Amino acid sequence: MSVFNSSALYPRFLLTGLSGLESRYGLISLPIFFVYATSVAGNITILFIIRTEPSLHQPMYYFLSMLALTDLGLSTTTLPTMFSVFWFHAREISFNTCLVQMYFIHVFSIIESAVLLAMAFDRLVAIREPLRYAAILTNGVIIGIGLAIAGRALALVFPASFLLKRLQYRPVNILSYPFCLHQDLIKTTVSSRRVSSIYGLIVVICSMGLDSVLLLLSYILILGTVLSIASKTERVRALNTCISHICAVLTFYTPMIGLSMIRRYGQNASPIVHVLMANVYLLVPPLMNPIVYSVKTKQIRDRILKKFKQQKV
Repeated sequence: MSVFNSSALYPRFLLTGLSGLESRYGLISLPIFFVYATSVAGNITILFIIRTEPSLHQPMYYFLSMLALTDLGLSTTTLPTMFSVFWFHAREISFNTCLVQMYFIHVFSIIESAVLLAMAFDRLVAIREPLRYAAILTNGVIIGIGLAIAGRALALVFPASFLLKRLQYRPVNILSYPFCLHQDLIKTTVSSRRVSSIYGLIVVICSMGLDSVLLLLSYILILGTVLSIASKTERVRALNTCISHICAVLTFYTPMIGLSMIRRYGQNASPIVHVLMANVYLLVPPLMNPIVYSVKTKQIRDRILKKFKQQKV
């Protein structure tokens, strides 16, 4: 029973950076800070351009705004503890703070998955029902989709936090990453983790698992519609409207699948590999999404260039 003494009621958690490279944390933190600063600047720019350009007040760009807000939330939730580890070597985090960070990381991840699905639905409607596009995706419908996306994420993750709160831990617990994730917290418990593990799997299936299947179905329908278009030029034009979204989907799901594979089959891999994959999963999508949409979406690119020209004048 010594494990469950009064100190175990308020367990401490130690975050883990890149083991063995502590002396180089100052140098390592520079690209991390660059990624964070670029992510924040890029997503704020996307939001500003969409907000100030009336011609971009359309469903596609409203969903893009949701994606940018989600990426800002994910970056802001993740980076504080990463900087505390790499800048100040401050590894300790309280249990409640860890739960809060874990909650928002998973909430924003689920929201991002759902927003990508909503954007696929937007492209499906635009290609299959171009004449009814504005009538189907009204402002009310978009607001409803946004509220449903946020509500699902908040509701799904909350019980996971509550279940973790009921488990018992050692007074001091070492995590695998410089931030808190559900699957990592479960590994540190000394009591039965069965219910929490099962619920975590249910959350993944009901969120990202379901979203990925519906995403695939959406693109099957999109491809079928595009192939039925007689004009080759129109087919290419229709597919070009999906390129940015496809890049965003790949940027989100590829690191997530890579992290899952490393966790399941890479037990013999260096801990540094696990930390790097987790960092890629959480840092790359917020970085790449504004870059992809700025480069690949002509309307966004033209407005950004126009703003820069106005600033120079």
